Amino acid sequence: MACIVLLVWMLGNTRQDPYTKATLVLEGSEQHGGQIFRINCAGCHGIAGQGLVGPSLKGVSDRRKNMQIIHQIVSGETPPMPRFEIEPQNMADLLAYLKTLS
Repeated sequence: MACIVLLVWMLGNTRQDPYTKATLVLEGSEQHGGQIFRINCAGCHGIAGQGLVGPSLKGVSDRRKNMQIIHQIVSGETPPMPRFEIEPQNMADLLAYLKTLS
């Protein structure tokens, strides 16, 4: 059983793309993440993440793993959410800020 768990864990880690790996090892700044959010996200998700055109992001870090959040932001797979390409440090900052939305 332990071997199966280890194998699943290893496969999950190898599936991470280099961008996600680079982002997840960084420590984010809530303050800078808040600035990024207000510039890029608040128009659709509300200044406090309460939701407008886009869904509420309150508690998103409790509902989704960081990998899922990163994928959502950079992929643009669920229109009208646009695709964003930001540096890993800026993404880490944004993730840190999203954790403060409750």
